[in-house]
Amino acid sequence: MTTEFLSLLCLGLCLGYEDEKKNEKLPKPSLHAWPSSVVESRSNVTLKCQAPSKNVTFILLKVNDSGYKQEQFLTEDEAEFHFTDLKLEDAGSYFCAYKTTASREGSESSEHLELVITDKHDELEAPSMKTDTRTIFVAIFSCISILLLFLSVFIIYRCSQHGSSPEESTKRISHSKLSEQVAAEADLSRMERVSVSTADPQGVTYAELNINALSEAASDTTQEPPGSHEYAAVKV
Repeated sequence: MTTEFLSLLCLGLCLGYEDEKKNEKLPKPSLHAWPSSVVESRSNVTLKCQAPSKNVTFILLKVNDSGYKQEQFLTEDEAEFHFTDLKLEDAGSYFCAYKTTASREGSESSEHLELVITDKHDELEAPSMKTDTRTIFVAIFSCISILLLFLSVFIIYRCSQHGSSPEESTKRISHSKLSEQVAAEADLSRMERVSVSTADPQGVTYAELNINALSEAASDTTQEPPGSHEYAAVKV
């Protein structure tokens, strides 16, 4: 009776220990990328998941992709998941876990590893795009500068022309007055010359009349008056 009780007690303790061992949580593994987590497209990379114990099944999962799952059963404590000829869609966040033959549930998940895949074509285009943008900016800035320069020259020219217009108008007025005065003097001198060269016709007639009168008077004095001979004869 006592022996059977002890046997049952030992069996219960063993079963309880195994159940407790199956239900205990396993420590989380570690995940890292080799040679780097940032790689170029069409290249290769290896994700390594390391567990604290051996003889485990490693599981590699991807965030936001429930259909992605890779498993490896190894006697070692590290599993390698190889990626070859990488594509842009292979980029993303990965994590791994493991489970032992004795455990019912898997371990905690490892820290997430972000796999970044760069495109060589994009890398080549990036400097050219920067250069094109810089060239466009320089061209636009040069055009604006030239336009502002022409506008400044035009404004300065207009201001200078507007500022000198009173002086120029004064000069034009004085020049016109001087021309008018010179023209008036020329007309006056021309009129004097005409008056001197062409004497008054009435004056000329009076002079001629005076000369004729004098000549007639002289001729009259030389002639005897009528009846003088008769008067002399009578007197004698």
